[in-house]
Amino acid sequence: KAKEVCQTGLRVNSSSISTLGDPAKGVYISKHADCLHPRPWYHGKSGYIVICKLIKGKVKVISENYTTSYTCPSPGYDCHVAISRSNLPSKTSCCQAFEQSQYYVYEVSGGSTAERPRQICPYIII
Repeated sequence: KAKEVCQTGLRVNSSSISTLGDPAKGVYISKHADCLHPRPWYHGKSGYIVICKLIKGKVKVISENYTTSYTCPSPGYDCHVAISRSNLPSKTSCCQAFEQSQYYVYEVSGGSTAERPRQICPYIII
């Protein structure tokens, strides 16, 4: 899957997170390479990490939405970030830290969202 992501890019609908917007219309990507999953990797676990270049574009700071009604991509913006991301308490759970370190990136063109936002460019596999 890591090679496929590097060849084709990240696609919408690849996340179950929905706090910043509809996963079917955008891509969630973590700001931090050490916060890749709601549950941290344990000692001895192996896998691949794809590091991407990200062009955030115009960012809209929004409150996380924990309801079943998704926040739509914002016209004139390219990305949503959580309002509380900049002030994480020191005793934040791994799941909270993961969700609050996410960028929700989308590309809207002609009234519809792109399947693979161009702002995310896979750069290297580790």
